[in-house]
Amino acid sequence: QVQLVESGGGLVQAGGSLRLSCAASGRTLSSHALGWFRQASGKEREFVAVVSWDGGSTYYADSVKGRFTISRDNSKETVYLAYLQMDSLNPEDTAVYYCAARPTTPEAFEYYYGSTYWGKGTLVTVSQ
Repeated sequence: QVQLVESGGGLVQAGGSLRLSCAASGRTLSSHALGWFRQASGKEREFVAVVSWDGGSTYYADSVKGRFTISRDNSKETVYLAYLQMDSLNPEDTAVYYCAARPTTPEAFEYYYGSTYWGKGTLVTVSQ
């Protein structure tokens, strides 16, 4: 059974930092890229960042490039950890952040329309 669980969201002032974690469990995820999407109130869900199955390559949305860093830890068998370090946060980063797993490359992750596993999301609020 596949399960994705996010943690690390919260309230932070503009200019601050947060680190999100995603614990993705399930044997089928060993070849899946792990990524983050976010959805602000009243807006569509948008892609944020992705890391390849082996952690060797990453890809970012232009809006977060240079401020966010995604990484992955595969050291635990069948539990894959993905982290999103978010620095220099601004109020426009306020959203629910969702972890996702897709069996594709980082370059194709954002627009992949096949099978996707999703977490339930964690709320990030950035105040002025």
